[in-house]
Amino acid sequence: MLEVMDLQVSYGAIEALHSVDLKVERGQIVTLIGANGAGKTTTLRAIAGLLGGVRGEIFFEGESLVGVKAHHIVRRGISMAPEGRGIFANMTVRENLDLGAFARRDASKIASDRERALELFPRLRERLRQSAGTLSGGEQQMLAIARALLARPRLLLLDEPSLGLAPQIVQTIFKIIREINDSGTTILLVEQNAHMALHTAHYGYVLEVGRIAMSDEARKLAASDEVRKAYLGAE
Repeated sequence: MLEVMDLQVSYGAIEALHSVDLKVERGQIVTLIGANGAGKTTTLRAIAGLLGGVRGEIFFEGESLVGVKAHHIVRRGISMAPEGRGIFANMTVRENLDLGAFARRDASKIASDRERALELFPRLRERLRQSAGTLSGGEQQMLAIARALLARPRLLLLDEPSLGLAPQIVQTIFKIIREINDSGTTILLVEQNAHMALHTAHYGYVLEVGRIAMSDEARKLAASDEVRKAYLGAE
């Protein structure tokens, strides 16, 4: 579904990504793990069309995304729940959800997709008229994912969905991520909680200082001594 080849991204004189290659097969959850500053968010932002100066190839369903504007990438079937959630704090939960469907014109399907999102995240239903800025951190993360789903993506990009959340909320978020995938949405997940990511994903990549250091089935990466020592806290 998604193929990234020789992806290079620079911020001025600093090269953030060096020849990154990765693939996401339809129906999978693929995770990208690594330390802070490894280039995980940069990779997602490049795929989503949010960065300039991208070199290399990014193909989605056989079509190149390099140079395509972000809103056209959304229309092609990719949406993103960004790191830090990026919700519109002064707007209501309902208004934030409606913004997720900004590129769509199929009103009846938008309504059914909104209902599906509210079934996944029942807390949001209780807070539809509430300002998004008054939500808890976990609720804001739920809203960010729900808003991305309103674009009806075939590929959902999730950037650090567990960041700053209590362990119980993290469990809830990852349960819902699996439900979203089970319903047919392919997911590329960037996550610092390597343990949760590797036990949720089908396939994984380890990014180190802008390069892919390892890749394998997620369960094999989780069992790797190298990954366990570096990312899972094992001795």
